[in-house]
Amino acid sequence: MNSDFKSRLKKIEAVLQKNLPGSPYTALWKHNAFGKIDKAVCSQHIEALTEPCRILIESGGKRWRPLFMILCAEAASERKKNKTELIKQAYSLCPLVEFVHTASLIHDDIEDNADMRRGKPAAHISWGIDTALNAASWLYFQASACLTGIAPALKIKLYDALTAELRRLHLGQAMDISWHKNNAALPTVREYLAMTSLKTGTLASLSARCGILAGGGSPEKAGQAALYAADIGVAFQIQDDIINLTRGNVGKKRGDDIVEGKKSLPVLYHLQEHPEDLKKLMSYFECAAREGIDSPAVEKAVNLLLGGNAVQRALKQSTDLIEASCTRIQKLYPGTTAVRLITELFSGLQKC
Repeated sequence: MNSDFKSRLKKIEAVLQKNLPGSPYTALWKHNAFGKIDKAVCSQHIEALTEPCRILIESGGKRWRPLFMILCAEAASERKKNKTELIKQAYSLCPLVEFVHTASLIHDDIEDNADMRRGKPAAHISWGIDTALNAASWLYFQASACLTGIAPALKIKLYDALTAELRRLHLGQAMDISWHKNNAALPTVREYLAMTSLKTGTLASLSARCGILAGGGSPEKAGQAALYAADIGVAFQIQDDIINLTRGNVGKKRGDDIVEGKKSLPVLYHLQEHPEDLKKLMSYFECAAREGIDSPAVEKAVNLLLGGNAVQRALKQSTDLIEASCTRIQKLYPGTTAVRLITELFSGLQKC
């Protein structure tokens, strides 16, 4: 990895650890998180919130969202006299995007009935559904605790951005659930892309908008960057769809999207080209849902989908989205080191 990224990622990790520490919890952290609490509240009660989240955060993740946010802040602050202070402010906001992402993963695994996440048992498997649900819900709200100390005018803009994108994220998840819970429901490609723009694109948008605002950029440019960034999120969801069918996502089993009944872009493209396969593919989905990841139906479905051009079409769409988005972001802040690094970041993160 580029050494420029490593130095930034090290700072990001330090901020995340500070905002979600392990026990024992300092009095300052507890006060910032909960305000004044009775002495009857002990560390065990707090750990039921923090530990499922902290363990998942420490289990990995590329951190491209907070890194993207920092690079956007650097681009916006490039020619400002107080650049150092603005960048420091941007780093303090890393929990805003990474904590929300982590919370969404815990809820997603519960809703998908997924067993594994980042090579470990999913939070609801380790802690129970009740604790995992509560911890992830808390983390959505804890994310905004990092706004303490931010100037009021900027704080309002950041909080408005956070809550707006959270509403959009949950709308996207509602669309996804409606399709994978019902094998007879088959979205159009346009519906799938709209869902992905909400569910996955929203955190890329949040990263771009918050980074530019924190870096002293205008709301207008922040809005433009957020719009372009949404397509980057869509691109990465498409790549996850593809990897799930090819080598398997890191920390998960190959083909678990089949078990979960997900109508991914390769599935939709395959059925566009081969509508006669609909009945066969849906029977594989139903069998995999009953029998689990080791069902022979999983490999049958995967082989069927890999046999045509669907994966290649989806991969090209993902690559095109990333290239177009990076080009548009470059035009907002031409000639800056940060936008060059943004292009390098997303070129390097393309996984297929």
